[in-house]
Amino acid sequence: MNIKGAAGSLSIIVSSLSNGVIAYAFNFLMDWSPSGTFFIFASINVFCVLFISILVPETKGRTLEELQESLTMN
Repeated sequence: MNIKGAAGSLSIIVSSLSNGVIAYAFNFLMDWSPSGTFFIFASINVFCVLFISILVPETKGRTLEELQESLTMN
């Protein structure tokens, strides 16, 4: 339970910064190449799906204490 507040704050900060960078870069990428922009974002999404499906543990039905214990054991 002691990590819940810090993890929530960190995820909000990272999400906001990432959204800002993507919104800023999108117009420059579209001026460069619309199809290139699509393939850049498509490849990032494919990488993210593979990363999440392989490395991120399942959390459904587990308590915060169980999650914290499993993450500190590795």
